[in-house]
Amino acid sequence: MSHDPTAAAPPRAGTSLTGPAPPADTGQEPGLDARGKALRWVGALAMLYVLVCAVDVIGDGFALITGDQAEEMFEFATNPLVGLAVGILGTVLMQSSSTTTAITVGLVAGGLPAQIAVPMIMGANVGTTITNTLASLANAGKKDAFRRSFAAATVHDVFNLLAIALILPLELATGFLARTAGALADALRGADGADPSQFDVLDALTAPLLTTLTGAVAATTPNDVVEGIVLAVVGVVGILASVRVLGKLLGQLMVGRARRVLHATMGRGPVSGIAAGAGVTVLAQSSSVTTSMMIPLAGSGAVSLRQIYPYTVGANVGTTFTAILASLGASQNQAEATKIALVHLGFNLTATLVIFVLPFLRQVPLRGATWLAEQAVTRPWVVVVWVLGVFLVLPGAVVLLVVTGGVS
Repeated sequence: MSHDPTAAAPPRAGTSLTGPAPPADTGQEPGLDARGKALRWVGALAMLYVLVCAVDVIGDGFALITGDQAEEMFEFATNPLVGLAVGILGTVLMQSSSTTTAITVGLVAGGLPAQIAVPMIMGANVGTTITNTLASLANAGKKDAFRRSFAAATVHDVFNLLAIALILPLELATGFLARTAGALADALRGADGADPSQFDVLDALTAPLLTTLTGAVAATTPNDVVEGIVLAVVGVVGILASVRVLGKLLGQLMVGRARRVLHATMGRGPVSGIAAGAGVTVLAQSSSVTTSMMIPLAGSGAVSLRQIYPYTVGANVGTTFTAILASLGASQNQAEATKIALVHLGFNLTATLVIFVLPFLRQVPLRGATWLAEQAVTRPWVVVVWVLGVFLVLPGAVVLLVVTGGVS
């Protein structure tokens, strides 16, 4: 039988791949004195800080590398399939689903049909998950930890792809998301919004380091493209290093009381997991940060795949909060901005309800992620095919066909 990517200890024969939470711990605290535990907690917080900064650095790097080309790519969206591909690829290149949403709002205001705009928003959901998949590679040298990490990352991918497969055809046939969002946007017209930046605590904390780093790189590189490449590499290294160290520290710390508190927060069932994921994402204002934080916990065995699954789904819902706030306070195109933000929320809520309410659908992301993790451990090339294929090659090929005239 295949191994359990969610178990806290090395898998044993007969374990289930998506079995419940890791085995109940003995309640014993680690063999560390108070000073040792305090130092490890400080180290864990420092690595978490590095992880958050690294995610932002990658985004800054890709923005410099692509320049205006990523935004210009959205103009090639001529049908729903291309809209979906552009949403995925654009979000990967810009490392920001919020930017994808903002560009889509502008295009809708310029006359882009909802049948093309809605798939763009769905594609943003997929594109933003590349960060936690990248984070899982930090454990590539450790078989069991990598199995757990890769499953925890790809459960988000599989859920989003399943959601698109189920809801996009229905939306194209009925337009229920666009119509519902339009009605709600009309009802909210004139409502006071808010500046999302006032809630962005992480941005205030990371700004000093990011400003210093980007300034130093800019001063030592000849142009924006080289600067972007350097920042992207620094970001990738930062993610891999922080996740690896954080996983080791959490493996020592997440026992006894700390483990029980964690399970009390995430392990009470799907509803509490979804709420936790949404809440953390609202505070962090980044689903990439929210889901990437779970990778070292998964790798260390502190949380199971079944616990992470609803948490990542909650991150999908939470990431729409910023866009809704911003849209209500928009000075231009408020109606279009609010409509697109509500489409994003409606899509994520519909996907959550449909997939979690129907038991046979609820298991698909778990089984898909488990299968992918098993393949990744035994066939490393699967990782390359999955990451490049889903996030770059397939959507890129669709866009290229449009650019070259192969698809209209």
